[in-house]
Amino acid sequence: MAAVDATHDPKLTSWVASANAAGSDFPIQNLPFAAFRRAGSREPFRGGVAIGAEILDLGALAAAQPFGGIAGEALAAAAQSSLNALMGSGAGAAAALRGALSEALRADSPLAERLRSSLVPQSAAEYRVAAEVGDYTDFYASIHHATSVGRLFRPDNPLLPNYKWVPIAYHGRASSLRVSGFDVARPTGQVLAAGAAAPELAATRRLDYELEVGVFIGRGNELGERVPLEEAESHVFGLCLLNDWSARDIQSWEYQPLGPFLAKNFATTVSPWVVTLEALAPFRTVWTRPPGEPPPLAYLDGAQVRRAGGFDLELEVRLDTVRMRAAGLAPQRLSCANFRDSWWTVSQMVTHHTVNGCNLKPGDLIGSGTQSGPAPEEAGSLLELSAGGQRPIALADGEQRTFLEDGDRVIFRAWCARPPFRRIGFGELTGTVLPATAPR
Repeated sequence: MAAVDATHDPKLTSWVASANAAGSDFPIQNLPFAAFRRAGSREPFRGGVAIGAEILDLGALAAAQPFGGIAGEALAAAAQSSLNALMGSGAGAAAALRGALSEALRADSPLAERLRSSLVPQSAAEYRVAAEVGDYTDFYASIHHATSVGRLFRPDNPLLPNYKWVPIAYHGRASSLRVSGFDVARPTGQVLAAGAAAPELAATRRLDYELEVGVFIGRGNELGERVPLEEAESHVFGLCLLNDWSARDIQSWEYQPLGPFLAKNFATTVSPWVVTLEALAPFRTVWTRPPGEPPPLAYLDGAQVRRAGGFDLELEVRLDTVRMRAAGLAPQRLSCANFRDSWWTVSQMVTHHTVNGCNLKPGDLIGSGTQSGPAPEEAGSLLELSAGGQRPIALADGEQRTFLEDGDRVIFRAWCARPPFRRIGFGELTGTVLPATAPR
């Protein structure tokens, strides 16, 4: 696991003034990566690092060759149109680049004037998904979410007996992954209405979001090669936010016996910024199981994961409707959860994914599954917050919601905050619901 070092010093400041503002998501202690270009341009996408309200253009920086050694090699990889090469370089290379960038961006850096011309305002940028994602796997790692949803469908048996033993997951659709800001069209599929004898083809009436953490794989493993738990995080590049949009009425009809299909594969969106595990080192937390619960099997257990396998990461959902925007109202918070409550950790998910010899590749994406906390107000989906549509959610402008309506905009944010360290954030993940298109 990455250790706390000089890059996390809360006293560090940057010559980029906006990075020093209180509450900034992107102080010098963070330095997350994305793939970007100037908005509306035909420039090639290239890697960038967030610093305050700016992006340090790694393509322009690589041309200047300010770094040597491993950091220089990693910078050249980061200048490409996606971050796959950087991710595949391994945790050591990414950490070396982050360390070199930290020194170059400090207030007393002799490189300040040389680097200033490589800044691009975030407000003037557009993004793509940080990597070319070859495969996408979505886990179900929150026991609070699994139990709440289980109660809706199986009141007498909400949690299936395998849940506490095996990290449950399904193979998602990488082709429909999009970056924050993507407008999601309401999907159509088979729906079985209450009391009906046969399904109909219809646009979903129960469109939902799922508040998740995304995990980008760094160094891969060969087919047939397992990744041991103690090595799992060396195969992880970093974390982002993920919204696994879900059509609940389509899902309830189709999910047995093989799990999600059309209810999930129409869209998954991720935040543009990927926060490295190095940046998150000060915010690690213990991972435990409540007394009386079964311990994980040996391949998923160990002193290291128990000591610091979790992340103290706050996760927030806000909603803003057409009427709220017209009235000039701020988006309304719906819930806030914490990733430390996850039943399975990042390293456990990676290890279980490969225990049968499955090969992961740089840029592959893992979703954590909906992250919900133990309290009702910590639910990570409308399905839970509205009790399956039975308990409407009151909005500040007088509207109500059970599920998403056309024009609704969903906003995810996440941050880590633990004194004396600087707060670091993940930026925003947003998406707006568009009306369904008529099937041909």
